[in-house]
Amino acid sequence: MSNAFAPRAFDGIEEDFDADLDFVAGNPAMSGDPRQQHQFAMPPGMVPKPATGMVVAHPGAPMAAGHAGMPTTSYNPVGDLVAGASAAMAPGPAAMAAEVNVPRIAIHVFGERQDTLAAAARAGQDRRMSRATTQIRIGGIPAAVEAYGQEPTPPLIIVECLQDPQTLLWQVDRLAECCDAGTKVVVIGATNDIILFRELMKRGVSEYMVAPIQPLQLIAAIGGLFSDPAQPFVGRSIAFVGARGGAGSSSVAHNTAYAMSEKIGANTVIVDYDLPFGTAGLDFNQDPLSGVADALGQPDRLDPVLLDRMMVRCTDKLSLFAAPATLDTDWEIAADAFEEVTTQIRGTAPFVVLDLPHLWSGWMRKTLISADEVVVVATPDLASLRNAKNMIDLIRSGRPNDAPPRLVLNQVGVPGRPEIPAKDFGAALGIHPCLSIPFDPKLFGAAANNGQMVLDAGAKSKSAEAFQTLAQIVSRRELPMLAAPGKGRGEGKSMFSGLFKKKT
Repeated sequence: MSNAFAPRAFDGIEEDFDADLDFVAGNPAMSGDPRQQHQFAMPPGMVPKPATGMVVAHPGAPMAAGHAGMPTTSYNPVGDLVAGASAAMAPGPAAMAAEVNVPRIAIHVFGERQDTLAAAARAGQDRRMSRATTQIRIGGIPAAVEAYGQEPTPPLIIVECLQDPQTLLWQVDRLAECCDAGTKVVVIGATNDIILFRELMKRGVSEYMVAPIQPLQLIAAIGGLFSDPAQPFVGRSIAFVGARGGAGSSSVAHNTAYAMSEKIGANTVIVDYDLPFGTAGLDFNQDPLSGVADALGQPDRLDPVLLDRMMVRCTDKLSLFAAPATLDTDWEIAADAFEEVTTQIRGTAPFVVLDLPHLWSGWMRKTLISADEVVVVATPDLASLRNAKNMIDLIRSGRPNDAPPRLVLNQVGVPGRPEIPAKDFGAALGIHPCLSIPFDPKLFGAAANNGQMVLDAGAKSKSAEAFQTLAQIVSRRELPMLAAPGKGRGEGKSMFSGLFKKKT
Protein backbone atom coordinates (compact mmCIF):
# COMPACT_ATOMS: atom_id res chain seq x y z
CA MET A 1 0.00 0.00 0.00
CA SER A 2 1.41 3.39 -0.97
CA ASN A 3 2.50 5.76 1.70
CA ALA A 4 0.56 9.00 1.27
CA PHE A 5 3.11 10.93 3.30
CA ALA A 6 6.16 9.93 1.36
CA PRO A 7 7.57 12.54 -1.05
CA ARG A 8 6.39 11.94 -4.57
CA ALA A 9 8.97 11.01 -7.16
CA PHE A 10 9.93 13.55 -9.84
CA ASP A 11 8.75 11.70 -12.94
CA GLY A 12 9.34 13.19 -16.35
CA ILE A 13 6.22 13.61 -18.51
CA GLU A 14 6.19 14.13 -22.26
CA GLU A 15 3.21 16.53 -22.22
CA ASP A 16 3.48 20.27 -21.62
CA PHE A 17 2.12 19.96 -18.13
CA ASP A 18 3.31 17.76 -15.32
CA ALA A 19 0.86 15.39 -13.64
CA ASP A 20 0.84 13.50 -10.34
CA LEU A 21 0.65 9.81 -11.18
CA ASP A 22 -0.57 8.67 -7.76
CA PHE A 23 -4.06 7.92 -9.04
CA VAL A 24 -3.38 6.10 -12.33
CA ALA A 25 -5.64 3.11 -13.02
CA GLY A 26 -4.44 0.24 -10.89
CA ASN A 27 -3.78 2.38 -7.84
CA PRO A 28 -5.89 1.04 -4.95
CA ALA A 29 -6.91 4.55 -4.02
CA MET A 30 -8.64 4.91 -7.41
CA SER A 31 -10.11 1.43 -7.68
CA GLY A 32 -13.70 0.51 -7.05
CA ASP A 33 -12.73 -1.64 -4.09
CA PRO A 34 -10.93 0.71 -1.69
CA ARG A 35 -9.37 -0.61 1.46
CA GLN A 36 -11.29 0.29 4.60
CA GLN A 37 -10.70 -0.14 8.28
CA HIS A 38 -11.66 -3.45 9.84
CA GLN A 39 -14.97 -3.56 11.70
CA PHE A 40 -17.01 -6.38 13.13
CA ALA A 41 -20.16 -7.19 11.17
CA MET A 42 -23.45 -7.48 13.04
CA PRO A 43 -24.50 -11.15 13.13
CA PRO A 44 -27.68 -11.94 11.12
CA GLY A 45 -30.87 -11.49 13.09
CA MET A 46 -29.11 -9.73 15.94
CA VAL A 47 -30.24 -6.21 16.88
CA PRO A 48 -28.37 -4.07 19.43
CA LYS A 49 -30.15 -2.95 22.54
CA PRO A 50 -31.70 0.55 22.46
CA ALA A 51 -29.44 3.35 23.67
CA THR A 52 -30.96 3.71 27.16
CA GLY A 53 -27.68 3.38 28.94
CA MET A 54 -25.83 0.10 29.07
CA VAL A 55 -27.91 -3.00 29.67
CA VAL A 56 -26.82 -4.56 32.93
CA ALA A 57 -26.29 -8.30 33.02
CA HIS A 58 -25.90 -10.30 36.19
CA PRO A 59 -22.34 -10.16 37.50
CA GLY A 60 -20.43 -13.29 36.75
CA ALA A 61 -22.64 -14.28 33.82
CA PRO A 62 -21.28 -17.45 32.18
CA MET A 63 -19.09 -16.92 29.18
CA ALA A 64 -19.52 -19.01 26.06
CA ALA A 65 -17.09 -21.85 25.76
CA GLY A 66 -14.04 -21.58 23.60
CA HIS A 67 -12.13 -18.78 25.38
CA ALA A 68 -8.64 -19.44 26.51
CA GLY A 69 -6.26 -17.04 28.17
CA MET A 70 -5.94 -13.70 26.48
CA PRO A 71 -2.52 -12.38 25.48
CA THR A 72 -1.47 -8.99 26.76
CA THR A 73 -0.62 -7.79 23.26
CA SER A 74 -2.18 -8.47 19.92
CA TYR A 75 -1.20 -7.75 16.35
CA ASN A 76 -3.80 -5.93 14.30
CA PRO A 77 -2.61 -5.99 10.66
CA VAL A 78 -5.61 -4.06 9.38
CA GLY A 79 -4.94 -1.23 11.77
CA ASP A 80 -1.34 -1.02 10.59
CA LEU A 81 -2.42 -1.00 6.95
CA VAL A 82 -4.72 1.99 7.34
CA ALA A 83 -2.19 3.94 9.38
CA GLY A 84 -0.95 6.84 7.33
CA ALA A 85 -3.40 6.30 4.47
CA SER A 86 -4.59 9.68 3.23
CA ALA A 87 -7.81 8.23 1.87
CA ALA A 88 -8.73 6.03 4.80
CA MET A 89 -11.80 8.13 5.49
CA ALA A 90 -13.08 8.57 1.97
CA PRO A 91 -11.01 6.66 -0.56
CA GLY A 92 -13.77 6.18 -3.08
CA PRO A 93 -17.34 7.03 -3.97
CA ALA A 94 -18.86 4.51 -1.57
CA ALA A 95 -16.85 5.77 1.39
CA MET A 96 -17.44 9.41 0.54
CA ALA A 97 -21.14 8.81 1.19
CA ALA A 98 -20.25 8.13 4.82
CA GLU A 99 -17.77 10.95 5.41
CA VAL A 100 -17.02 11.25 9.11
CA ASN A 101 -18.73 14.16 10.87
CA VAL A 102 -18.35 14.13 14.66
CA PRO A 103 -20.85 16.45 16.43
CA ARG A 104 -20.26 18.73 19.41
CA ILE A 105 -19.99 16.11 22.15
CA ALA A 106 -17.76 15.31 25.11
CA ILE A 107 -15.64 12.17 24.76
CA HIS A 108 -13.80 10.53 27.64
CA VAL A 109 -11.06 7.98 26.93
CA PHE A 110 -9.72 5.61 29.60
CA GLY A 111 -6.76 3.69 28.19
CA GLU A 112 -4.19 1.22 29.48
CA ARG A 113 -1.63 1.00 26.67
CA GLN A 114 0.62 3.94 25.89
CA ASP A 115 0.00 3.57 22.16
CA THR A 116 -3.77 3.65 22.75
CA LEU A 117 -3.46 6.87 24.73
CA ALA A 118 -1.24 8.34 22.02
CA ALA A 119 -3.68 7.30 19.27
CA ALA A 120 -6.58 8.85 21.20
CA ALA A 121 -4.65 12.08 21.70
CA ARG A 122 -3.81 12.24 18.01
CA ALA A 123 -7.42 11.53 17.08
CA GLY A 124 -8.62 14.30 19.38
CA GLN A 125 -6.46 16.79 17.48
CA ASP A 126 -7.78 15.71 14.09
CA ARG A 127 -9.82 18.16 11.99
CA ARG A 128 -12.79 15.78 11.96
CA MET A 129 -12.92 15.96 15.77
CA SER A 130 -12.60 19.74 15.99
CA ARG A 131 -16.13 20.20 17.33
CA ALA A 132 -15.81 17.48 19.98
CA THR A 133 -14.11 17.83 23.38
CA THR A 134 -11.82 14.93 24.23
CA GLN A 135 -10.47 14.05 27.68
CA ILE A 136 -7.87 11.28 28.00
CA ARG A 137 -7.18 9.46 31.25
CA ILE A 138 -5.16 6.41 32.18
CA GLY A 139 -6.46 3.41 34.09
CA GLY A 140 -8.93 1.59 31.84
CA ILE A 141 -12.37 0.51 33.03
CA PRO A 142 -11.58 0.61 36.79
CA ALA A 143 -10.64 4.29 36.48
CA ALA A 144 -13.87 4.98 34.58
CA VAL A 145 -15.97 3.26 37.26
CA GLU A 146 -14.29 5.29 39.98
CA ALA A 147 -14.70 8.57 38.05
CA TYR A 148 -18.37 8.12 37.20
CA GLY A 149 -19.30 7.23 40.74
CA GLN A 150 -19.05 10.95 41.46
CA GLU A 151 -19.75 12.67 38.13
CA PRO A 152 -22.21 12.28 35.23
CA THR A 153 -21.20 10.32 32.15
CA PRO A 154 -20.56 12.07 28.79
CA PRO A 155 -22.28 11.09 25.52
CA LEU A 156 -19.36 8.79 24.61
CA ILE A 157 -16.98 6.73 26.77
CA ILE A 158 -14.04 4.82 25.27
CA VAL A 159 -12.48 2.27 27.63
CA GLU A 160 -9.67 -0.22 27.23
CA CYS A 161 -9.27 -3.59 28.96
CA LEU A 162 -6.48 -6.04 28.18
CA GLN A 163 -7.68 -8.76 30.57
CA ASP A 164 -9.20 -12.11 29.61
CA PRO A 165 -12.74 -12.08 28.14
CA GLN A 166 -14.47 -13.08 31.39
CA THR A 167 -12.78 -10.28 33.32
CA LEU A 168 -13.56 -7.85 30.51
CA LEU A 169 -17.26 -8.67 30.65
CA TRP A 170 -17.30 -8.39 34.44
CA GLN A 171 -15.68 -4.94 34.26
CA VAL A 172 -18.16 -3.85 31.56
CA ASP A 173 -21.02 -4.91 33.85
CA ARG A 174 -19.58 -2.74 36.64
CA LEU A 175 -19.30 0.21 34.25
CA ALA A 176 -22.91 -0.27 33.17
CA GLU A 177 -24.07 0.40 36.70
CA CYS A 178 -22.45 3.86 36.57
CA CYS A 179 -23.62 4.97 33.10
CA ASP A 180 -26.40 7.48 32.54
CA ALA A 181 -29.16 6.90 29.99
CA GLY A 182 -28.07 7.62 26.42
CA THR A 183 -24.34 7.11 26.99
CA LYS A 184 -22.54 5.20 24.26
CA VAL A 185 -19.58 2.97 25.12
CA VAL A 186 -16.73 1.80 22.90
CA VAL A 187 -14.56 -0.99 24.28
CA ILE A 188 -10.97 -1.65 23.19
CA GLY A 189 -9.73 -5.15 23.95
CA ALA A 190 -7.00 -7.57 22.96
CA THR A 191 -9.05 -10.51 21.62
CA ASN A 192 -10.43 -10.57 18.08
CA ASP A 193 -13.33 -12.90 18.85
CA ILE A 194 -16.87 -12.80 17.45
CA ILE A 195 -18.29 -14.53 20.53
CA LEU A 196 -16.86 -11.83 22.79
CA PHE A 197 -18.23 -9.21 20.41
CA ARG A 198 -21.73 -10.70 20.66
CA GLU A 199 -21.60 -10.76 24.43
CA LEU A 200 -20.59 -7.09 24.49
CA MET A 201 -23.39 -6.16 22.09
CA LYS A 202 -25.90 -7.92 24.36
CA ARG A 203 -24.73 -5.65 27.17
CA GLY A 204 -25.37 -2.53 25.10
CA VAL A 205 -21.78 -1.76 24.06
CA SER A 206 -21.84 0.34 20.90
CA GLU A 207 -18.56 -0.83 19.34
CA TYR A 208 -15.67 -3.18 20.06
CA MET A 209 -12.17 -2.58 18.67
CA VAL A 210 -9.03 -4.69 18.86
CA ALA A 211 -5.79 -3.13 20.07
CA PRO A 212 -3.54 -1.73 18.78
CA ILE A 213 -5.71 0.96 17.21
CA GLN A 214 -4.87 3.80 14.86
CA PRO A 215 -6.23 7.38 15.06
CA LEU A 216 -8.23 7.09 11.83
CA GLN A 217 -9.84 3.85 13.02
CA LEU A 218 -10.96 5.53 16.22
CA ILE A 219 -12.30 8.58 14.37
CA ALA A 220 -14.23 6.40 11.93
CA ALA A 221 -15.78 4.42 14.78
CA ILE A 222 -16.86 7.60 16.58
CA GLY A 223 -18.28 9.10 13.41
CA GLY A 224 -20.24 5.95 12.69
CA LEU A 225 -21.89 6.05 16.11
CA PHE A 226 -23.14 9.61 15.64
CA SER A 227 -23.99 9.61 11.93
CA ASP A 228 -27.35 11.11 11.00
CA PRO A 229 -29.59 8.57 9.23
CA ALA A 230 -31.68 11.40 7.80
CA GLN A 231 -28.63 12.75 5.92
CA PRO A 232 -27.66 10.30 3.17
CA PHE A 233 -24.12 11.62 2.69
CA VAL A 234 -21.71 14.42 3.49
CA GLY A 235 -20.01 15.82 0.42
CA ARG A 236 -16.26 16.03 0.02
CA SER A 237 -14.96 19.59 0.43
CA ILE A 238 -12.05 20.72 -1.77
CA ALA A 239 -10.52 24.09 -0.91
CA PHE A 240 -8.57 26.09 -3.51
CA VAL A 241 -6.36 28.92 -2.28
CA GLY A 242 -3.76 31.08 -4.02
CA ALA A 243 -0.26 31.41 -2.65
CA ARG A 244 -0.27 35.03 -3.79
CA GLY A 245 -2.64 37.51 -5.42
CA GLY A 246 -3.08 36.89 -9.13
CA ALA A 247 -1.98 33.24 -8.97
CA GLY A 248 -5.24 32.24 -10.65
CA SER A 249 -6.65 30.01 -7.91
CA SER A 250 -10.24 31.04 -8.74
CA SER A 251 -9.83 30.14 -12.41
CA VAL A 252 -8.28 26.81 -11.44
CA ALA A 253 -11.07 26.11 -8.93
CA HIS A 254 -13.90 26.96 -11.34
CA ASN A 255 -12.46 25.03 -14.28
CA THR A 256 -11.68 22.02 -12.11
CA ALA A 257 -15.21 22.01 -10.69
CA TYR A 258 -16.63 22.29 -14.22
CA ALA A 259 -14.49 19.34 -15.34
CA MET A 260 -15.68 17.28 -12.36
CA SER A 261 -19.32 17.95 -13.23
CA GLU A 262 -19.18 17.71 -17.03
CA LYS A 263 -16.39 15.23 -17.74
CA ILE A 264 -16.61 12.98 -14.67
CA GLY A 265 -20.36 13.45 -14.22
CA ALA A 266 -20.34 14.22 -10.48
CA ASN A 267 -22.75 16.70 -8.91
CA THR A 268 -20.62 19.63 -7.78
CA VAL A 269 -21.23 22.91 -5.94
CA ILE A 270 -18.90 25.93 -6.14
CA VAL A 271 -18.86 28.22 -3.11
CA ASP A 272 -17.22 31.63 -3.74
CA TYR A 273 -16.06 32.92 -0.36
CA ASP A 274 -14.36 36.02 -1.80
CA LEU A 275 -17.32 38.24 -0.83
CA PRO A 276 -16.08 41.65 -2.09
CA PHE A 277 -14.18 40.54 -5.23
CA GLY A 278 -15.46 37.07 -6.16
CA THR A 279 -15.45 36.18 -9.88
CA ALA A 280 -17.51 32.97 -9.95
CA GLY A 281 -20.59 34.82 -11.20
CA LEU A 282 -18.60 36.42 -14.03
CA ASP A 283 -16.85 33.20 -15.02
CA PHE A 284 -20.17 31.38 -15.40
CA ASN A 285 -22.02 34.39 -16.86
CA GLN A 286 -24.44 34.49 -13.91
CA ASP A 287 -25.88 37.42 -11.97
CA PRO A 288 -27.58 35.88 -8.95
CA LEU A 289 -29.75 38.03 -6.69
CA SER A 290 -28.72 36.08 -3.60
CA GLY A 291 -25.88 33.78 -2.80
CA VAL A 292 -23.33 32.89 -0.23
CA ALA A 293 -23.65 36.26 1.54
CA ASP A 294 -27.30 35.58 2.35
CA ALA A 295 -26.38 32.14 3.67
CA LEU A 296 -23.64 33.59 5.89
CA GLY A 297 -26.08 36.16 7.22
CA GLN A 298 -28.53 33.54 8.48
CA PRO A 299 -26.63 30.27 9.03
CA ASP A 300 -29.06 29.07 11.71
CA ARG A 301 -32.02 29.17 9.32
CA LEU A 302 -30.44 27.15 6.51
CA ASP A 303 -32.29 24.07 5.35
CA PRO A 304 -32.33 22.15 2.04
CA VAL A 305 -35.19 24.28 0.65
CA LEU A 306 -33.51 27.60 1.47
CA LEU A 307 -30.15 26.41 0.15
CA ASP A 308 -31.76 25.37 -3.13
CA ARG A 309 -33.22 28.86 -3.54
CA MET A 310 -29.88 30.51 -2.90
CA MET A 311 -27.96 28.35 -5.37
CA VAL A 312 -27.73 29.09 -9.09
CA ARG A 313 -27.93 26.09 -11.40
CA CYS A 314 -25.19 26.54 -14.02
CA THR A 315 -25.57 23.09 -15.61
CA ASP A 316 -27.44 19.92 -14.77
CA LYS A 317 -24.65 18.85 -12.40
CA LEU A 318 -23.02 22.13 -11.40
CA SER A 319 -24.46 24.66 -8.94
CA LEU A 320 -23.03 27.95 -7.75
CA PHE A 321 -23.05 29.94 -4.53
CA ALA A 322 -21.85 33.23 -5.96
CA ALA A 323 -20.29 36.10 -4.01
CA PRO A 324 -22.02 39.51 -4.05
CA ALA A 325 -18.82 41.22 -5.30
CA THR A 326 -19.70 44.56 -3.74
CA LEU A 327 -17.91 46.97 -1.41
CA ASP A 328 -21.05 48.37 0.22
CA THR A 329 -20.57 46.12 3.26
CA ASP A 330 -17.55 45.49 5.48
CA TRP A 331 -18.38 41.76 5.62
CA GLU A 332 -17.47 41.20 9.25
CA ILE A 333 -18.74 37.62 9.60
CA ALA A 334 -17.93 35.22 12.43
CA ALA A 335 -15.81 32.17 11.71
CA ASP A 336 -18.56 29.90 13.03
CA ALA A 337 -20.88 31.16 10.27
CA PHE A 338 -18.47 30.00 7.56
CA GLU A 339 -18.17 26.61 9.25
CA GLU A 340 -21.95 26.20 9.55
CA VAL A 341 -22.63 27.25 5.95
CA THR A 342 -19.94 24.92 4.61
CA THR A 343 -21.34 22.04 6.66
CA GLN A 344 -24.86 22.68 5.37
CA ILE A 345 -23.73 22.93 1.74
CA ARG A 346 -21.80 19.67 2.01
CA GLY A 347 -25.13 17.91 2.42
CA THR A 348 -26.30 19.04 -1.03
CA ALA A 349 -23.72 17.42 -3.38
CA PRO A 350 -20.93 14.81 -3.37
CA PHE A 351 -18.30 17.49 -4.13
CA VAL A 352 -18.11 21.05 -2.78
CA VAL A 353 -15.38 23.28 -4.25
CA LEU A 354 -14.44 26.17 -1.94
CA ASP A 355 -12.99 29.16 -3.79
CA LEU A 356 -11.06 30.96 -1.03
CA PRO A 357 -9.74 34.52 -1.29
CA HIS A 358 -6.12 35.54 -0.85
CA LEU A 359 -6.34 36.85 2.70
CA TRP A 360 -5.60 35.56 6.16
CA SER A 361 -8.04 35.41 9.06
CA GLY A 362 -9.38 33.01 11.65
CA TRP A 363 -12.08 31.61 9.40
CA MET A 364 -9.57 31.10 6.55
CA ARG A 365 -7.28 29.08 8.81
CA LYS A 366 -10.21 27.01 10.09
CA THR A 367 -11.60 26.40 6.60
CA LEU A 368 -8.26 25.25 5.20
CA ILE A 369 -7.59 22.86 8.06
CA SER A 370 -11.11 21.39 8.06
CA ALA A 371 -11.35 20.81 4.28
CA ASP A 372 -11.08 17.23 3.01
CA GLU A 373 -8.63 18.28 0.29
CA VAL A 374 -6.56 21.45 -0.04
CA VAL A 375 -5.12 22.70 -3.34
CA VAL A 376 -2.54 25.49 -3.16
CA VAL A 377 -2.19 27.34 -6.48
CA ALA A 378 1.13 29.11 -7.00
CA THR A 379 3.11 30.76 -9.75
CA PRO A 380 6.78 29.75 -10.24
CA ASP A 381 8.31 32.78 -8.48
CA LEU A 382 9.95 33.50 -5.15
CA ALA A 383 6.99 35.21 -3.46
CA SER A 384 4.72 32.26 -4.26
CA LEU A 385 7.38 29.87 -2.99
CA ARG A 386 7.62 31.65 0.35
CA ASN A 387 3.86 31.95 0.83
CA ALA A 388 3.17 28.41 -0.32
CA LYS A 389 5.71 27.06 2.15
CA ASN A 390 4.08 28.96 5.02
CA MET A 391 0.63 27.70 4.02
CA ILE A 392 1.68 24.10 3.52
CA ASP A 393 3.61 23.97 6.80
CA LEU A 394 0.61 25.32 8.71
CA ILE A 395 -1.86 22.97 7.01
CA ARG A 396 0.39 19.99 7.64
CA SER A 397 0.69 20.78 11.33
CA GLY A 398 -3.08 21.22 11.64
CA ARG A 399 -3.89 18.00 9.73
CA PRO A 400 -1.51 15.37 11.18
CA ASN A 401 -3.62 12.42 9.97
CA ASP A 402 -4.12 13.65 6.39
CA ALA A 403 -2.01 13.75 3.28
CA PRO A 404 -0.25 17.07 2.58
CA PRO A 405 -1.98 19.65 0.39
CA ARG A 406 -1.85 19.45 -3.38
CA LEU A 407 0.37 21.95 -5.14
CA VAL A 408 -0.51 23.31 -8.59
CA LEU A 409 1.85 25.56 -10.55
CA ASN A 410 -0.10 27.98 -12.74
CA GLN A 411 0.98 30.37 -15.50
CA VAL A 412 4.08 28.35 -16.29
CA GLY A 413 6.14 29.52 -19.26
CA VAL A 414 5.54 33.29 -19.32
CA PRO A 415 7.83 34.64 -22.10
CA GLY A 416 10.83 36.51 -20.75
CA ARG A 417 10.05 35.84 -17.07
CA PRO A 418 12.65 34.02 -14.97
CA GLU A 419 10.96 31.07 -13.28
CA ILE A 420 11.81 28.57 -10.58
CA PRO A 421 11.79 25.08 -12.15
CA ALA A 422 8.99 22.82 -10.94
CA LYS A 423 11.50 20.31 -9.57
CA ASP A 424 13.28 22.94 -7.46
CA PHE A 425 9.95 24.48 -6.40
CA GLY A 426 8.71 21.12 -5.15
CA ALA A 427 12.00 20.22 -3.49
CA ALA A 428 11.89 23.42 -1.42
CA LEU A 429 8.39 22.57 -0.19
CA GLY A 430 8.81 18.82 0.14
CA ILE A 431 5.83 18.35 -2.19
CA HIS A 432 6.14 17.70 -5.89
CA PRO A 433 3.62 19.82 -7.86
CA CYS A 434 0.77 17.56 -8.93
CA LEU A 435 0.20 19.70 -12.02
CA SER A 436 1.79 22.52 -14.02
CA ILE A 437 -0.65 24.55 -16.13
CA PRO A 438 0.92 26.33 -19.13
CA PHE A 439 0.63 30.08 -19.65
CA ASP A 440 -2.04 30.71 -22.31
CA PRO A 441 -3.35 34.30 -21.98
CA LYS A 442 -5.30 34.23 -25.24
CA LEU A 443 -7.35 31.17 -24.29
CA PHE A 444 -7.95 32.18 -20.66
CA GLY A 445 -8.76 35.78 -21.62
CA ALA A 446 -11.29 34.74 -24.25
CA ALA A 447 -12.93 32.28 -21.87
CA ALA A 448 -13.20 34.89 -19.09
CA ASN A 449 -14.59 37.60 -21.36
CA ASN A 450 -17.22 35.25 -22.80
CA GLY A 451 -18.28 33.77 -19.48
CA GLN A 452 -16.99 30.33 -20.53
CA MET A 453 -14.83 27.62 -19.08
CA VAL A 454 -11.53 26.64 -20.72
CA LEU A 455 -12.94 23.20 -21.47
CA ASP A 456 -15.54 24.86 -23.72
CA ALA A 457 -13.38 27.63 -25.17
CA GLY A 458 -10.48 25.31 -26.01
CA ALA A 459 -11.50 21.70 -25.53
CA LYS A 460 -8.35 20.30 -27.16
CA SER A 461 -5.86 22.62 -25.48
CA LYS A 462 -3.24 21.51 -23.01
CA SER A 463 -4.89 23.65 -20.33
CA ALA A 464 -8.21 21.84 -20.80
CA GLU A 465 -6.44 18.50 -20.45
CA ALA A 466 -4.72 19.81 -17.32
CA PHE A 467 -8.04 20.68 -15.67
CA GLN A 468 -9.43 17.24 -16.50
CA THR A 469 -6.32 15.78 -14.90
CA LEU A 470 -6.73 17.86 -11.75
CA ALA A 471 -10.42 16.97 -11.58
CA GLN A 472 -9.50 13.31 -11.44
CA ILE A 473 -6.82 13.88 -8.82
CA VAL A 474 -8.98 15.79 -6.34
CA SER A 475 -12.15 13.74 -6.91
CA ARG A 476 -10.30 10.39 -7.02
CA ARG A 477 -12.45 9.35 -9.95
CA GLU A 478 -11.58 8.56 -13.54
CA LEU A 479 -13.09 9.94 -16.72
CA PRO A 480 -15.71 7.70 -18.36
CA MET A 481 -14.36 5.16 -20.84
CA LEU A 482 -15.03 6.26 -24.41
CA ALA A 483 -14.78 4.08 -27.51
CA ALA A 484 -11.97 5.17 -29.79
CA PRO A 485 -12.81 5.84 -33.47
CA GLY A 486 -12.79 2.69 -35.56
CA LYS A 487 -12.69 0.35 -32.57
CA GLY A 488 -15.30 -2.12 -31.51
CA ARG A 489 -17.22 -2.10 -28.32
CA GLY A 490 -15.10 -2.81 -25.28
CA GLU A 491 -11.90 -1.68 -27.06
CA GLY A 492 -12.15 1.97 -26.05
CA LYS A 493 -9.74 3.71 -23.81
CA SER A 494 -9.98 6.45 -21.26
CA MET A 495 -9.74 10.03 -22.51
CA PHE A 496 -7.02 10.38 -19.89
CA SER A 497 -4.91 7.36 -20.88
CA GLY A 498 -2.61 9.30 -23.21
CA LEU A 499 -1.41 11.60 -20.46
CA PHE A 500 0.64 8.96 -18.68
CA LYS A 501 3.38 8.06 -21.15
CA LYS A 502 6.69 8.23 -19.35
CA LYS A 503 9.96 8.80 -21.04
CA THR A 504 11.86 5.64 -21.82
